[in-house]
Amino acid sequence: MVAVRHDNLSMAFDFVSCAAPMEHSAYISLDTGKVWWTSDSSEAFDEEIPDDLETSDRYLAIPHKSELDLGSHLALRFVAQTLPACYEQVEEFFRRRGAYARFKGLLEREGVLERWYSFETDAVERALRSYVART
Repeated sequence: MVAVRHDNLSMAFDFVSCAAPMEHSAYISLDTGKVWWTSDSSEAFDEEIPDDLETSDRYLAIPHKSELDLGSHLALRFVAQTLPACYEQVEEFFRRRGAYARFKGLLEREGVLERWYSFETDAVERALRSYVART
């Protein structure tokens, strides 16, 4: 098994997570480390996709951030630790569309936006390492 490069894993994760779940997919070959990208709008990709990409255990399917508990739950954990008095307000944000814009606006007003970015980056890295280790 080839070691999966962190930058490839990170780029693939960002690609999968930048859209709705199941809209974009990425797989990393455990034999070569090559990343295969797929999307509902597949005409954007010229490369021939292996036939067994979704069925072979030789490819690591990259999860969406929601599969790794890195969506609103992560934001709420951050708020519970950093701005506990704002927890209910942020919880309400995530009941409607546009939650992340309101969330980041609050963090900016409170002067903790950069702390959020560090917290999020660390959480993503830990979650991806754990995910790869399990496979």
